[in-house]
Amino acid sequence: MAAGGPRECCGLLLGDGARIERAVELANVHDDPARYFELDPAGLIAAFKAERLSGPKVMGWFHSHPVGQAIPSEQDAGQAANDGRLWAIIAGDDLRLWHNRLGGALHNRFDPVEWHPF
Repeated sequence: MAAGGPRECCGLLLGDGARIERAVELANVHDDPARYFELDPAGLIAAFKAERLSGPKVMGWFHSHPVGQAIPSEQDAGQAANDGRLWAIIAGDDLRLWHNRLGGALHNRFDPVEWHPF
Protein backbone atom coordinates (compact mmCIF):
# COMPACT_ATOMS: atom_id res chain seq x y z
CA MET A 1 0.00 0.00 0.00
CA ALA A 2 1.22 3.46 -0.83
CA ALA A 3 0.34 4.99 2.53
CA GLY A 4 2.91 7.75 2.29
CA GLY A 5 3.03 10.69 0.02
CA PRO A 6 0.88 13.70 -0.59
CA ARG A 7 -2.18 11.77 -1.86
CA GLU A 8 -4.59 9.63 0.11
CA CYS A 9 -4.40 5.99 -0.88
CA CYS A 10 -7.50 3.84 -0.65
CA GLY A 11 -8.75 0.35 -1.32
CA LEU A 12 -10.53 -2.76 -0.13
CA LEU A 13 -10.08 -5.19 2.73
CA LEU A 14 -10.85 -8.70 1.45
CA GLY A 15 -11.23 -11.91 3.40
CA ASP A 16 -13.36 -14.87 4.30
CA GLY A 17 -15.76 -13.01 6.58
CA ALA A 18 -13.86 -13.80 9.78
CA ARG A 19 -10.34 -12.78 8.80
CA ILE A 20 -8.86 -10.09 6.56
CA GLU A 21 -6.68 -11.93 4.06
CA ARG A 22 -5.45 -9.04 1.94
CA ALA A 23 -5.76 -5.38 1.09
CA VAL A 24 -6.18 -4.35 -2.53
CA GLU A 25 -5.35 -0.79 -3.46
CA LEU A 26 -7.76 0.98 -5.83
CA ALA A 27 -7.29 4.29 -7.59
CA ASN A 28 -8.32 7.36 -5.65
CA VAL A 29 -10.57 9.15 -8.13
CA HIS A 30 -11.51 12.13 -5.93
CA ASP A 31 -10.99 15.57 -7.47
CA ASP A 32 -8.84 16.54 -4.45
CA PRO A 33 -6.90 13.32 -3.64
CA ALA A 34 -4.47 15.14 -1.35
CA ARG A 35 -7.30 15.70 1.15
CA TYR A 36 -10.05 13.18 0.32
CA PHE A 37 -10.58 9.75 -1.13
CA GLU A 38 -13.10 8.15 -3.44
CA LEU A 39 -12.73 4.50 -4.39
CA ASP A 40 -12.57 3.77 -8.09
CA PRO A 41 -16.14 2.61 -8.89
CA ALA A 42 -15.00 0.06 -11.48
CA GLY A 43 -12.73 -1.67 -8.96
CA LEU A 44 -15.45 -1.62 -6.32
CA ILE A 45 -18.04 -3.14 -8.68
CA ALA A 46 -15.55 -5.80 -9.78
CA ALA A 47 -14.88 -6.78 -6.14
CA PHE A 48 -18.58 -7.15 -5.36
CA LYS A 49 -19.11 -9.20 -8.54
CA ALA A 50 -16.24 -11.48 -7.55
CA GLU A 51 -17.74 -11.83 -4.06
CA ARG A 52 -21.06 -12.96 -5.57
CA LEU A 53 -19.17 -15.59 -7.58
CA SER A 54 -17.67 -17.13 -4.40
CA GLY A 55 -14.66 -14.81 -4.38
CA PRO A 56 -13.29 -13.11 -1.29
CA LYS A 57 -15.75 -11.12 0.81
CA VAL A 58 -15.45 -7.32 0.85
CA MET A 59 -14.92 -6.87 4.58
CA GLY A 60 -14.22 -3.17 4.47
CA TRP A 61 -12.16 -0.29 3.17
CA PHE A 62 -8.88 1.39 3.89
CA HIS A 63 -7.50 4.82 3.26
CA SER A 64 -4.65 6.97 4.47
CA HIS A 65 -4.44 10.29 6.24
CA PRO A 66 -1.16 11.69 4.87
CA VAL A 67 -1.47 14.55 7.36
CA GLY A 68 -3.19 13.70 10.60
CA GLN A 69 -4.01 10.68 12.71
CA ALA A 70 -5.35 7.19 12.00
CA ILE A 71 -8.73 8.27 13.36
CA PRO A 72 -11.88 8.72 11.25
CA SER A 73 -12.57 12.34 10.42
CA GLU A 74 -15.98 14.00 10.29
CA GLN A 75 -15.65 13.74 6.48
CA ASP A 76 -15.16 9.97 6.86
CA ALA A 77 -18.26 9.79 9.07
CA GLY A 78 -20.26 11.61 6.42
CA GLN A 79 -19.22 9.04 3.81
CA ALA A 80 -19.78 6.01 6.03
CA ALA A 81 -22.66 3.79 4.95
CA ASN A 82 -23.27 2.30 8.41
CA ASP A 83 -22.97 -1.13 6.82
CA GLY A 84 -21.02 -2.85 9.59
CA ARG A 85 -17.86 -3.07 7.53
CA LEU A 86 -14.37 -2.29 8.73
CA TRP A 87 -12.46 0.88 8.03
CA ALA A 88 -8.67 0.77 8.28
CA ILE A 89 -7.01 4.15 8.47
CA ILE A 90 -3.28 4.58 7.97
CA ALA A 91 -1.29 7.62 9.15
CA GLY A 92 2.46 7.23 8.88
CA ASP A 93 3.38 4.01 10.71
CA ASP A 94 0.05 3.89 12.57
CA LEU A 95 -2.75 1.67 11.29
CA ARG A 96 -6.03 1.48 13.19
CA LEU A 97 -9.19 -0.50 12.52
CA TRP A 98 -12.66 0.88 13.05
CA HIS A 99 -16.06 -0.83 12.95
CA ASN A 100 -18.55 1.29 11.02
CA ARG A 101 -21.97 1.32 12.66
CA LEU A 102 -24.72 3.79 13.41
CA GLY A 103 -24.39 4.87 17.02
CA GLY A 104 -20.64 4.31 17.16
CA ALA A 105 -18.62 6.07 19.86
CA LEU A 106 -16.78 8.35 17.40
CA HIS A 107 -18.87 10.73 15.28
CA ASN A 108 -21.86 8.42 15.95
CA ARG A 109 -20.40 6.16 13.20
CA PHE A 110 -17.26 4.33 14.35
CA ASP A 111 -16.10 2.09 17.16
CA PRO A 112 -12.43 1.22 17.58
CA VAL A 113 -11.46 -2.41 16.92
CA GLU A 114 -8.78 -3.98 19.05
CA TRP A 115 -6.54 -6.11 16.89
CA HIS A 116 -3.07 -7.54 16.88
CA PRO A 117 -1.25 -7.83 13.53
CA PHE A 118 0.80 -10.83 14.65
